[in-house]
Amino acid sequence: MLLSTYSFCQVLTGNKLLEKAIQYHDPNGNWSSFNDELFITMKLPKSPNKNSKISINLLKEYFKLETNNGKHTTIYSLNKDNCSVIHDGTTPTKEEKEKYNLSCERAKLFQNYYTYLYGLPMKLKDPGTIIHEKTYSKTFKGKDYWVLKASYEKEVGNDTWYFYFDKENYAMEVYQFFHDESKNDGEYILLSDEEIISDIKMPKNRAWYMNTDDKYLGTDILKASEE
Repeated sequence: MLLSTYSFCQVLTGNKLLEKAIQYHDPNGNWSSFNDELFITMKLPKSPNKNSKISINLLKEYFKLETNNGKHTTIYSLNKDNCSVIHDGTTPTKEEKEKYNLSCERAKLFQNYYTYLYGLPMKLKDPGTIIHEKTYSKTFKGKDYWVLKASYEKEVGNDTWYFYFDKENYAMEVYQFFHDESKNDGEYILLSDEEIISDIKMPKNRAWYMNTDDKYLGTDILKASEE
């Protein structure tokens, strides 16, 4: 059994594993022309829920994020090189920008964050991503997975990521990142259930934990439509 597992890992290179995972999540190759909306509720242990509506049009380089935390509503819009930030219905003052950390740089950060996480595993095909060819089997939280390691060229990022895929259908069920793996820092994210948006299977629930002590940080819940 050990020999067969080892042999399979040798055949299942990083890029082959990635292709199988993409075939599961985005069988028709729709991500590259994604033009749809995501509705996300962020649940935090000691804070009110935060509701977000995200509009993404990759071909037109358009991104819009509308967030509401029960007290304030903020809208970030990026249309190619054009950016706007609206806070509680108006352009924020200098004091509001500083108090609530409102800026076009933050809008770009959100664009990168949401398109990366909800575009996985397809985003692992992006330039600057280094897919490690050696894959392996690992038991995580009581389940055996095929694991893919990804790192990035310096101008893209410094974190090291591990992606855990179901051994039968190659669904992505966990991912984990480290800023410095020797310190066991960073976080792991447990994925459960799915929402199908633009014929792409996206994780419905993303529960975040610290690598160091398994501390629970919060859960993002994805919906295909606004309730």
